[in-house]
Amino acid sequence: MYKVLTLNKISPVGLSHFDSAKYSYSDSEKNPDAVIVRSASMLDMEIPSSVLAIARAGAGYNNIPVEKCTVNGICVFNTPGANANAVKELTICGLLLASRKIAAGIKWAETIKDEDDFSKKVEKGKSRFVGPEIKGKTLGVIGLGAIGVLVANAAASLGMNIVGYDPYLSEKSKNSLVDSAEIADNLDDVFKKSDYITIHSPLNDSTKNTVCAKTLALAKDGVRILNFARGGLVNTSDIISAVKSGKAAAYVTDFGTGEMIGVDGITVLPHLGASTPESEENCAVMAVNQISDYIDNGNIVNSVNLPKISKARNGSRITAIVEGDAESVLNVIGDLGINISDAAAAQRNDFGYIIIDSADESDLDKVSKTDGVVKARFIG
Repeated sequence: MYKVLTLNKISPVGLSHFDSAKYSYSDSEKNPDAVIVRSASMLDMEIPSSVLAIARAGAGYNNIPVEKCTVNGICVFNTPGANANAVKELTICGLLLASRKIAAGIKWAETIKDEDDFSKKVEKGKSRFVGPEIKGKTLGVIGLGAIGVLVANAAASLGMNIVGYDPYLSEKSKNSLVDSAEIADNLDDVFKKSDYITIHSPLNDSTKNTVCAKTLALAKDGVRILNFARGGLVNTSDIISAVKSGKAAAYVTDFGTGEMIGVDGITVLPHLGASTPESEENCAVMAVNQISDYIDNGNIVNSVNLPKISKARNGSRITAIVEGDAESVLNVIGDLGINISDAAAAQRNDFGYIIIDSADESDLDKVSKTDGVVKARFIG
């Protein structure tokens, strides 16, 4: 029986996809074979040596120590696209919140709710909440992955002009974009051309503080910024200064800080992007399926640290995570006298992955001791 540790509340619909004859799961599993996590931080967690895989039920994975996992032979998955529609919908809501001063208007209405002349005061006071329409304005979309493309296309259908940027734009994303979208050659062009800017990039060393004093200086006066991706993508002090000075007319974020609360022009949402039952179910189902396929068959789909490789399994197999060139390690293993009916190797940066079919369990020790092998296991 394989044990799965859940570090957050995971959708029961998703967890039900585990084969109950082979898997157990709870938030108190000891020495688990796998972990499913949403937002809980694993960065300082002592990860048991029993763990074979970690699945993040969501797209971002900066709460997981990926490099540490890789050198310890742990496959890390995410679930790209599973929550894309939920985040897209909230981002479109954010566009309207940034334009129409809706949140401020609601707060003000609550302050006069008990007054006898409520209707008259509403008519007299509503002018302070005037805001522009989004139709005909230019939306800059930074990051054109699953979410960014959906946001761009939805905004275009509402009459916005789209200028997008992604240094790693895939052909799939490019082909999925609305025809009218402009693809910028560099990030500066997005800031210079846009009335609104929404960011949908992963958070890493190269994307941290994408929105900062330097890039905001390139933007139009009164630009409106949206962040429904990760907090670190926008420099907190710089965006507060920009809003207070009027350089930015509004900032709407799902990743706020306490110091943003109460700043006129900043709207903070409590990380609601993927908080829909549909999204939570989609992410959990994908995470469960990826863990199951990896543990049961050794296949890897949507890993963030190991190469994609998938083969139909007929009989037993040995899999191995290797540091170095996987093909070279496979050649060495091939000279060990192991029964091999079929084999495959794939590479991702400095680490590779090997599948050896028809190998016997008695061969596992030989494979494990081969130079470069980080972790090997037998699947019967």
